[in-house]
Amino acid sequence: MAMRVNPTRMELTRLKRRLRTATRGHKLLKDKRDEMVRRFIEFIKRDKELRERVEKKLTAAMGRFAVASAQMGPAAVAEALLVPAREAKVRTGTRNIMSVNVPTIRLLSEEKEVELPYGFAFTSSELDGAVLDLAAVLPELIELAEVEKTCELLANEIEKTRRRVNALEHVMIPEITETIRFITMKLEENERANLTRLMKVKEMMAEQEA
Repeated sequence: MAMRVNPTRMELTRLKRRLRTATRGHKLLKDKRDEMVRRFIEFIKRDKELRERVEKKLTAAMGRFAVASAQMGPAAVAEALLVPAREAKVRTGTRNIMSVNVPTIRLLSEEKEVELPYGFAFTSSELDGAVLDLAAVLPELIELAEVEKTCELLANEIEKTRRRVNALEHVMIPEITETIRFITMKLEENERANLTRLMKVKEMMAEQEA
């Protein structure tokens, strides 16, 4: 569908310039979308690997807690865990991926040895194992949070870019192209009409001279 414009040469020149800009922008956005999709797939694969490992380790730790609770009683387990086994410090920031600011989360206390916060006289070895398992999975759990948020932000940006690409490809560029064709046809019609008038005037002048 053509836009409503005055069919002039100035307007034609402006629209041709606008079409070039839109076409160039469309290509750049498509390239950006394709690269973001490629990076998104990489993060999705990493997310799947991390999630499977983390869920497996958490399931094992929860199983040990269940056994410890059965052996010691829920109240004794809760009392033993009143003090945390380790202090976890993280540093947060951002990085740029294809013009998208995504989070970075770094565990600062990763090298610190885990110290069990209770005595061993009235606790189960299953509780020890569960606490150590959770401490071991913490770095991967933090990385998983970072990767999943990155996936979410990239997915949102991919969707925005896809809509912009579609708008250019299916609305703006066809509309401008159709308008250029319309103006070109009008200008050609005007030229033919002017030429016909000039020929008519020339014939009338020739008849008067005769």
